[in-house]
Amino acid sequence: MTLTTLDPQTALVVIDLQQGVVGLPTAHPTETVVTNSGALAEAFRGYGLPVVLVNVTGAPAGRTERSAAAGAARPEGWEILVPELNQQPGDHLVTKRTRGAFTGTDLEQYLRDNGVTQIVVAGIATGSGVESTARHAHELGFNVTLATDAMTDMSAEVHENSVLRIFPGIGETGTTGEILDLLASTRA
Repeated sequence: MTLTTLDPQTALVVIDLQQGVVGLPTAHPTETVVTNSGALAEAFRGYGLPVVLVNVTGAPAGRTERSAAAGAARPEGWEILVPELNQQPGDHLVTKRTRGAFTGTDLEQYLRDNGVTQIVVAGIATGSGVESTARHAHELGFNVTLATDAMTDMSAEVHENSVLRIFPGIGETGTTGEILDLLASTRA
Protein backbone atom coordinates (compact mmCIF):
# COMPACT_ATOMS: atom_id res chain seq x y z
CA MET A 1 0.00 0.00 0.00
CA THR A 2 1.28 3.46 -0.75
CA LEU A 3 0.98 6.50 1.46
CA THR A 4 -2.43 8.16 1.14
CA THR A 5 -3.01 10.41 4.14
CA LEU A 6 -1.83 11.55 7.54
CA ASP A 7 -4.43 12.00 10.27
CA PRO A 8 -4.71 15.45 11.89
CA GLN A 9 -3.13 14.09 15.08
CA THR A 10 -0.24 11.94 13.89
CA ALA A 11 2.83 11.20 16.04
CA LEU A 12 6.34 10.29 14.99
CA VAL A 13 7.85 7.27 16.78
CA VAL A 14 11.62 6.82 16.28
CA ILE A 15 12.95 3.43 17.38
CA ASP A 16 16.39 2.84 18.93
CA LEU A 17 18.47 5.52 17.22
CA GLN A 18 20.96 5.41 20.05
CA GLN A 19 24.73 5.25 20.32
CA GLY A 20 24.98 1.47 20.71
CA VAL A 21 22.52 0.58 17.96
CA VAL A 22 23.68 2.97 15.23
CA GLY A 23 27.20 1.60 15.70
CA LEU A 24 26.15 -1.91 14.67
CA PRO A 25 26.72 -3.16 11.12
CA THR A 26 23.54 -2.56 9.10
CA ALA A 27 22.25 -3.26 5.61
CA HIS A 28 21.86 0.43 4.80
CA PRO A 29 23.96 3.39 5.98
CA THR A 30 22.84 4.49 9.44
CA GLU A 31 23.78 8.07 8.53
CA THR A 32 20.87 8.16 6.05
CA VAL A 33 18.47 6.64 8.58
CA VAL A 34 19.53 9.17 11.23
CA THR A 35 19.36 12.13 8.82
CA ASN A 36 15.90 11.16 7.55
CA SER A 37 14.61 10.49 11.07
CA GLY A 38 15.97 13.85 12.21
CA ALA A 39 14.23 15.62 9.32
CA LEU A 40 10.94 13.94 10.25
CA ALA A 41 11.36 14.90 13.92
CA GLU A 42 12.02 18.56 13.06
CA ALA A 43 8.99 18.68 10.76
CA PHE A 44 6.68 17.06 13.31
CA ARG A 45 7.87 19.46 16.00
CA GLY A 46 7.40 22.38 13.60
CA TYR A 47 3.76 21.44 13.13
CA GLY A 48 3.21 20.92 16.85
CA LEU A 49 2.82 17.14 16.47
CA PRO A 50 4.09 14.65 19.04
CA VAL A 51 7.58 13.20 18.69
CA VAL A 52 8.35 9.99 20.57
CA LEU A 53 11.98 8.93 20.87
CA VAL A 54 12.51 5.32 21.93
CA ASN A 55 15.63 3.70 23.27
CA VAL A 56 16.25 0.16 24.47
CA THR A 57 18.11 -0.84 27.61
CA GLY A 58 17.44 -4.55 27.85
CA ALA A 59 15.98 -7.64 26.22
CA PRO A 60 12.98 -9.81 27.00
CA ALA A 61 13.68 -12.66 29.39
CA GLY A 62 12.43 -15.40 27.04
CA ARG A 63 15.02 -17.84 25.72
CA THR A 64 15.94 -17.51 22.02
CA GLU A 65 18.75 -18.77 19.84
CA ARG A 66 20.28 -15.27 20.09
CA SER A 67 19.84 -14.89 23.87
CA ALA A 68 23.54 -15.28 24.68
CA ALA A 69 24.54 -12.40 22.40
CA ALA A 70 21.64 -10.23 23.58
CA GLY A 71 22.66 -10.72 27.21
CA ALA A 72 26.23 -9.49 26.69
CA ALA A 73 27.30 -6.43 28.67
CA ARG A 74 26.74 -3.22 26.77
CA PRO A 75 29.29 -0.41 26.77
CA GLU A 76 28.69 2.75 28.77
CA GLY A 77 26.48 5.22 26.90
CA TRP A 78 24.97 2.50 24.71
CA GLU A 79 21.42 3.76 25.34
CA ILE A 80 22.07 7.48 24.69
CA LEU A 81 20.06 8.84 21.75
CA VAL A 82 22.08 10.15 18.81
CA PRO A 83 22.50 13.95 18.91
CA GLU A 84 21.18 14.32 15.35
CA LEU A 85 17.68 13.67 16.67
CA ASN A 86 18.00 17.00 18.51
CA GLN A 87 15.93 15.74 21.46
CA GLN A 88 13.71 18.52 22.78
CA PRO A 89 12.02 18.94 26.18
CA GLY A 90 8.61 18.43 24.52
CA ASP A 91 9.61 15.06 23.04
CA HIS A 92 8.35 11.97 24.83
CA LEU A 93 11.08 9.48 25.76
CA VAL A 94 10.16 5.80 25.95
CA THR A 95 12.73 3.37 27.35
CA LYS A 96 11.90 -0.20 26.45
CA ARG A 97 13.24 -3.58 27.46
CA THR A 98 11.53 -5.57 24.73
CA ARG A 99 11.54 -5.41 20.94
CA GLY A 100 8.40 -3.28 20.63
CA ALA A 101 7.87 0.14 22.17
CA PHE A 102 4.40 -0.57 23.62
CA THR A 103 5.03 -3.54 25.92
CA GLY A 104 5.70 -2.46 29.50
CA THR A 105 5.82 1.28 28.66
CA ASP A 106 3.49 4.26 28.76
CA LEU A 107 3.49 4.72 24.98
CA GLU A 108 -0.14 3.77 24.34
CA GLN A 109 -1.38 5.99 27.18
CA TYR A 110 0.76 8.90 25.98
CA LEU A 111 -0.62 8.60 22.45
CA ARG A 112 -4.23 8.28 23.63
CA ASP A 113 -3.83 11.23 26.04
CA ASN A 114 -2.65 13.33 23.09
CA GLY A 115 -5.49 12.26 20.78
CA VAL A 116 -3.12 10.49 18.40
CA THR A 117 -4.82 8.25 15.82
CA GLN A 118 -1.83 7.56 13.56
CA ILE A 119 1.89 6.99 14.01
CA VAL A 120 4.79 7.28 11.59
CA VAL A 121 7.50 4.79 12.53
CA ALA A 122 11.23 5.01 11.74
CA GLY A 123 14.42 3.56 13.22
CA ILE A 124 16.47 0.42 13.70
CA ALA A 125 15.93 -2.50 13.30
CA THR A 126 13.30 -2.87 10.59
CA GLY A 127 12.43 -6.51 11.34
CA SER A 128 12.65 -6.17 15.11
CA GLY A 129 11.88 -2.95 17.00
CA VAL A 130 10.26 -1.15 14.07
CA GLU A 131 8.11 -4.09 13.00
CA SER A 132 7.14 -5.06 16.56
CA THR A 133 6.08 -1.51 17.35
CA ALA A 134 4.16 -1.13 14.08
CA ARG A 135 2.36 -4.48 14.54
CA HIS A 136 1.34 -3.60 18.09
CA ALA A 137 0.16 -0.12 17.04
CA HIS A 138 -1.97 -1.65 14.30
CA GLU A 139 -3.46 -4.16 16.75
CA LEU A 140 -4.31 -1.27 19.10
CA GLY A 141 -6.23 0.47 16.30
CA PHE A 142 -3.73 3.16 15.32
CA ASN A 143 -3.19 3.94 11.65
CA VAL A 144 0.44 3.16 10.85
CA THR A 145 2.81 4.70 8.33
CA LEU A 146 6.34 3.39 7.89
CA ALA A 147 9.15 5.64 6.66
CA THR A 148 11.03 3.05 4.63
CA ASP A 149 14.14 5.16 3.97
CA ALA A 150 14.37 6.14 7.64
CA MET A 151 14.93 2.56 8.80
CA THR A 152 17.34 -0.31 8.34
CA ASP A 153 18.16 -3.72 9.71
CA MET A 154 21.30 -5.73 10.30
CA SER A 155 20.14 -7.97 7.45
CA ALA A 156 19.10 -6.73 4.00
CA GLU A 157 16.85 -9.80 3.63
CA VAL A 158 15.03 -9.09 6.90
CA HIS A 159 14.61 -5.41 5.98
CA GLU A 160 13.24 -6.30 2.55
CA ASN A 161 10.89 -8.92 3.96
CA SER A 162 9.39 -6.44 6.41
CA VAL A 163 9.04 -3.63 3.87
CA LEU A 164 7.65 -5.76 1.03
CA ARG A 165 5.67 -8.47 2.83
CA ILE A 166 4.82 -7.41 6.38
CA PHE A 167 4.29 -3.65 6.31
CA PRO A 168 1.61 -3.58 3.58
CA GLY A 169 -0.58 -5.69 5.87
CA ILE A 170 -0.29 -3.39 8.89
CA GLY A 171 0.03 0.09 7.42
CA GLU A 172 1.13 2.32 4.58
CA THR A 173 4.69 2.90 3.47
CA GLY A 174 6.40 5.96 2.11
CA THR A 175 9.73 7.71 1.88
CA THR A 176 10.77 10.55 4.13
CA GLY A 177 10.22 12.99 1.26
CA GLU A 178 6.73 11.67 0.59
CA ILE A 179 5.83 11.90 4.28
CA LEU A 180 7.22 15.44 4.57
CA ASP A 181 5.33 16.53 1.42
CA LEU A 182 2.07 15.02 2.67
CA LEU A 183 2.63 16.55 6.12
CA ALA A 184 3.15 20.00 4.56
CA SER A 185 0.13 19.71 2.27
CA THR A 186 -2.20 18.61 5.06
CA ARG A 187 -1.03 21.35 7.41
CA ALA A 188 -1.18 24.21 4.88
